Amino acid sequence: MAITFMTKDGYRKKMEEIAYLENVKRPEISRAIAEARDKGDLSENAEYDAAKEAQGMLEMKISQLKDLVANARIIDESKLNTDEIQIMNRVKIKNLANNMVVEYTIVTDSEANLKEKKIAVSTPIAQGLLGHKKGDVVEINVPQGLMRFEIMEISF
Repeated sequence: MAITFMTKDGYRKKMEEIAYLENVKRPEISRAIAEARDKGDLSENAEYDAAKEAQGMLEMKISQLKDLVANARIIDESKLNTDEIQIMNRVKIKNLANNMVVEYTIVTDSEANLKEKKIAVSTPIAQGLLGHKKGDVVEINVPQGLMRFEIMEISF
């Protein structure tokens, strides 16, 4: 299993998700299996099959999350700076083709969420920005082709 880097907040959220799945969802599925079992013949009981399938999926999800946190390394946010772009930085960049300005926070893969403008460090844009400084113009190969961005701001 690969090491996953996480913020303290990201780690806390994963631990909360594990607790929810184990303490809320697992008992719900157990009840559904018991109810379906009480209905008789299990060989033709679609409810029972569905509940057993859901139980298997849940246990797999719990196992994956536990592996993720077991192999997590917490990022020491006190060691981060804004001299050049690195993980956990918020960056404001201007697309030089259309002058559109966007802002992203570069986060770990497990914390990426485009709705919150958090992009994974493994994405082409994040990879192309890492190590660059404010004022730099970078060319990044993305699926749509070569894009040019000017780095406007680096912050937390």
